[in-house]
Amino acid sequence: MSTSQQPDPKDRPARLTVGVVGAGRVGPALAASLQLAGHRPVAVSGVSDTSRKRAAQMLPDVPLVPPAEVLQRADLVLLTVPDDTLPALVEGLAETGSVRPGQLLVHTSGRYGAKVLDPALRAGALPLALHPAMTFTGTPVDVQRLAGCSFGVTAPDELRLAAEALVIEMGGEPEWIAEERRPLYHAALALGANHLVTLVAQSMELLREAGVTAPDRMLGPLLGAALDNALRSGDAALTGPVARGDAGTVAAHVAELRRHAPQTVAGYLAMARATADRALAHGLLKPELAEDLLGVLAGGPTGPEGTGGTDGAEGDAR
Repeated sequence: MSTSQQPDPKDRPARLTVGVVGAGRVGPALAASLQLAGHRPVAVSGVSDTSRKRAAQMLPDVPLVPPAEVLQRADLVLLTVPDDTLPALVEGLAETGSVRPGQLLVHTSGRYGAKVLDPALRAGALPLALHPAMTFTGTPVDVQRLAGCSFGVTAPDELRLAAEALVIEMGGEPEWIAEERRPLYHAALALGANHLVTLVAQSMELLREAGVTAPDRMLGPLLGAALDNALRSGDAALTGPVARGDAGTVAAHVAELRRHAPQTVAGYLAMARATADRALAHGLLKPELAEDLLGVLAGGPTGPEGTGGTDGAEGDAR
């Protein structure tokens, strides 16, 4: 069948009615992707003006109603609220009798597994934890980004296939995470994604201070290559003055940061120590060079400023 002959998703018989509690950046995008798979969003709740506008953009013609009414209308309910809000929300919905037996209740928190939904489970709901490992913008582009996105999936064994099927329908790739491993899983993602944003933002600020007019253009190819190398090779991708043991260069970095951006020194030292530890453990940093380097990172005496570095742009880029 040609593309022009494909049936419009709106013309397919809807298999599940979908509701969203919490119209932040995640919920409307997931509901929109489920709509593309043939399900039908029927209700959404949102408190702030921003949430309501986002819901109207991502889910046009879907009514805004209170959370309890979302549960009344929907077979599948997405609880897309902040982590710290989720337990109380679930308890409140269960205590007020809003949860219906047989209703699929899905939360998208990375921190929690399925047990946070136990109050709803006791009320007869079917609990699923489906966490998309992606940052969201709150715009329609998020629906496209779900294609190939990994989801951390946790559910009772008898619901595992249903949970994985929903992820696949949203264009994602299910990755099973045991209940007790959810906090570790979430910490790993935060360490990589959230801290990466901080590091890149700091790097751009320092480049502007150094006189670079387009730090984003300068960093794009470098960071893209570094990320690709790291994903392919892990610690073997480590380069730069710390991995080489260039104590003088690192000392010069610290001195400049103290002078121009003292707020970045603690982060630089912490990441440099972690890098040195990994480089040593994997045989990339020579032990005879590590002592001076670790002395610099500990705030000890160093040699002349700038010694030990590699001359030229190639050395700095690495």
